[in-house]
Amino acid sequence: MAKRPRKRSPTTDEPIITGKVRMHPRGFGFVIPDDRSKCSEDIFIPRHLTNNAVDGDTVEVAVQFESKKPEKGPEGKILSITDRARTHVAGIIDHLEKARIMAFVPILGETRPVIVKDGKQKKIKEGDRLILKIVEWGDQKNPTICEVSHKIGHITDPSVDIEAATEEYNLSKDFPKSAIQEAKEFGNKVLKIQQEGRLNLSKTPCFTIDPETAKDFDDALSISKDKKGNYFLGVHIADVAHYVKPKGNLSREALLRSNSTYFPGKCIPMLPEELSNNLCSLKQGEIRLTVSVLMQFDKEGNLLSSEVKRSFINSQKRFTYGEAKDVLDGKKKSPHEQDLQYMEELCHLLKKKRSIRGSIDFALPELVILVDKKGKPTGVKIEQYHITHQIVEEFMLKANEMVATHLEKQGKTQLFRIHEEPDAENLEEFFAMGRSLGFKIPKKPTQQDLQELFDTARQTRFSQQLAVAFIRNLKLAFYSPRNVGHYGLALEHYCHFTSPIRRYSDLVTQRLLFDEEEKDLDLDKIAEKCSEKERVSFKAEMSVKLMKKYRLLQMWMKEDPDRTYTAYVTKIKPFGFFFEVKDLFLEGFLHVSQLQSDYFLYVENVPMLEGEKTKLRYIIGKEITVRPEAVDLIHLESRWELLVKTKRKKRRKK
Repeated sequence: MAKRPRKRSPTTDEPIITGKVRMHPRGFGFVIPDDRSKCSEDIFIPRHLTNNAVDGDTVEVAVQFESKKPEKGPEGKILSITDRARTHVAGIIDHLEKARIMAFVPILGETRPVIVKDGKQKKIKEGDRLILKIVEWGDQKNPTICEVSHKIGHITDPSVDIEAATEEYNLSKDFPKSAIQEAKEFGNKVLKIQQEGRLNLSKTPCFTIDPETAKDFDDALSISKDKKGNYFLGVHIADVAHYVKPKGNLSREALLRSNSTYFPGKCIPMLPEELSNNLCSLKQGEIRLTVSVLMQFDKEGNLLSSEVKRSFINSQKRFTYGEAKDVLDGKKKSPHEQDLQYMEELCHLLKKKRSIRGSIDFALPELVILVDKKGKPTGVKIEQYHITHQIVEEFMLKANEMVATHLEKQGKTQLFRIHEEPDAENLEEFFAMGRSLGFKIPKKPTQQDLQELFDTARQTRFSQQLAVAFIRNLKLAFYSPRNVGHYGLALEHYCHFTSPIRRYSDLVTQRLLFDEEEKDLDLDKIAEKCSEKERVSFKAEMSVKLMKKYRLLQMWMKEDPDRTYTAYVTKIKPFGFFFEVKDLFLEGFLHVSQLQSDYFLYVENVPMLEGEKTKLRYIIGKEITVRPEAVDLIHLESRWELLVKTKRKKRRKK
């Protein structure tokens, strides 16, 4: 007998809550409550109950606190949209007919058709990238009606990729004159009077270690070691709070942006360049105002003492990651060689302690997309996660932890960096996948067991596949004045402090350290703003990177149509499998109908696709060879061909 669907109309048991909706590309969403006292958790909205809401809309939602899966939190139904997040959207003309012109609007997705009513008068053509004014919002059955606001460029022009993303994700580009004027008033140099009352570390040997293309250096390091083997580590962070005061024009604009956004070849900064690339940047040979976390460790890496001081430094060297590694490898000489060696020693000690407590470490390589001045991608570079990356990461993590603990001991409210535990159901799916690949995983694995799994996997071809699969099962980290700990780092107290040039949350932490924030500060609203803007920036960054990858792939196809690529299977489904192209970290998909002439059976408990006759198996981590057949820049899709090696039959000797 079929069960009746649950009644979803609001009742006295289903309170009405207002909040902003965050939409997922797959159609479902989450509502972030405006008032956390009414509902402390985000509310899950199933795809069929979103009521035509768009990402960022303010909505009223009927909440069911007892969902079918209580461990996943409350569910709800969107009753009404009280405020639309946008009046304009970014779109691309993808279909021209005599009767109508259709646009693809990424933020609405494939299932929400958009008609451009004045397209013919504006002489637009297929592939034009436009900013469209919403005339009438549609739904799943009726198209959204738009008019052309202005044209950005054409899909074939890579120079407008970033402009299109800033329009699509509503990112601030130009700074208001008031903010720029406020930044210019500080001048170009740190004055003597500004150094008064600070700890003088200008003679202390210190240096920065950053990517080759970095311009905003917000952290520097110093270290020494005594005869007992104790380490004295200094993490020196640009004192942005000295310049960016509460309620000022700079602070207002910084909160609006909440973070810097990084694209291939370009950055949209949180602060004007007068600060981000100059006065607040810890440049080599320049006196700079800093906040220093000074820590002492014994020879086993145990923390003996720590303090936070306002200071000023003079960075003696600007290292890139590669340059610092060359010094450690003995390929280059440097007066800082001993310091780097001490840092490497302490890094290993801290990393070992972090691993013992259950902190999870992936050490994944990063794909850097190279572009020319016009935004055209010219190639890629894979940056491996070397010891110099680890040194910086370990010391920044420790400084963040120390500052959070310091504020906690002072009894101050702060912006915690929160990372909740993943859902048990999602983790079990991951464990099943790991076991199917041959890894030994206990029935109830601890975080230490997880770290051992990733350490073991590094010696196999499954390392990246396991790490990516696990990350996809994790919840997103966010900011909150209410502390529930950090799952990934296995820490009770953690905050963001070390990047105040590019994150507003870190700027707030600096203010809280020295009681410079206004008393009526609404940390809840700041936490929500920073969390939301971080998510939006990440999506914008990923959209541009994906576009550049497809442009590269298209270029390589034209240069050599027969070029093949090595890929690894990442996910198995009954209807086919997903894979990742090694050279581009680009996801593709192959339907079962594209596989070798055989009928493939889905084995769920492995998971695996197995040929009925050939017994050919496709499992996660399997290496395959693929060739691109087509690239669609409008919808950011690609079609691939699987190349299977066939065994040649030996000729009989006559």
